[in-house]
Amino acid sequence: MMPAGLSHRRAIIVGAGQSGLAVAAALIGQGLRPQQDFVMIDAAPAGQRSWSSRWHSLTLLSDAAHSALPHHRIPGDPARHLRGDEIADYLDDVQRQLGVKPVWDVRAISVERRGTGPTLQLSTTVGDVQTRNVVCATGAAAHPRVPAWAASLQLPGAMMHSGDYRYPRQIPPGDVLIVGGGNSGVQIARDLLGSHTVTLSVRAHRGQLPLTAFPAEGSARAWLRRRRPEPVFGDSYQKLRRAGVRVTPAVTAADSVTVMLADSTRIAPRSVVLATGFEPADDWLPDPVRTTPARFPSTAMPGLFVAGIPRYSRPGADTLDKVSRDATIIARRIADRP
Repeated sequence: MMPAGLSHRRAIIVGAGQSGLAVAAALIGQGLRPQQDFVMIDAAPAGQRSWSSRWHSLTLLSDAAHSALPHHRIPGDPARHLRGDEIADYLDDVQRQLGVKPVWDVRAISVERRGTGPTLQLSTTVGDVQTRNVVCATGAAAHPRVPAWAASLQLPGAMMHSGDYRYPRQIPPGDVLIVGGGNSGVQIARDLLGSHTVTLSVRAHRGQLPLTAFPAEGSARAWLRRRRPEPVFGDSYQKLRRAGVRVTPAVTAADSVTVMLADSTRIAPRSVVLATGFEPADDWLPDPVRTTPARFPSTAMPGLFVAGIPRYSRPGADTLDKVSRDATIIARRIADRP
């Protein structure tokens, strides 16, 4: 049954993470009231934002001063680098300060336009609801990206994506192959090297920069976007090698208990962690919206907006300190719509 609190609202925000909260704050700034003029839904169980489900030692590349939403500073040393669970706690605090009460355990299935007017119909796991505006804030890093060859592996230990990795005890004793040489793969390799024999498979070798060099301002972020692949911040392949990590070329194929590397060598890891990135949670949006270019903040469907996913906006739209830029524009457009 559709919760009564979702009907007859001017806007529905889908996603209670950093992007959804940024949009909520911007709508409040336009005079809209949470739970009355707009509501927020999220597919997760109550309070279980994705930040709380990352590996326990995950450390943000940006410092605290550049990891906060506007007008909601993070207490303490602005130069420190927070863990993922600290960001989850911070977003809980922001939610309370805004007075937003998300409706949890409700997943968006699809959205369509009703007739020729301004009404949209949002289909969810608890029923359909009509509204004038829908904001997709379901995240740029939501669905694990898994290589096709991974389905061929039948390992004696464990195989998981980095999105499911929490701590070293999850991995059975022995050797573990981490696939992916980006910042996530490097952090997980560092996390495991004290308890396991670690191999890190790298597609393209990356430069190394100190954590303090992670870009914070716009011009520096533009510099970073021109560097492909992204550098490793705060660690390096050389440091990992000195600590005992074996660094190999990329995995190209797999067969039962072995994987083939780009240099044609084969290895037989006991366990594998796939640090191979994520896809955005925009699969519930109509195909024309996902495939038709539009000038932000518009999409191919009037009244449907996307926050926090760079492909619909600009690079950096998925970061804590930049998502509010898009949220402000979206909120103004919603306030101006009939």
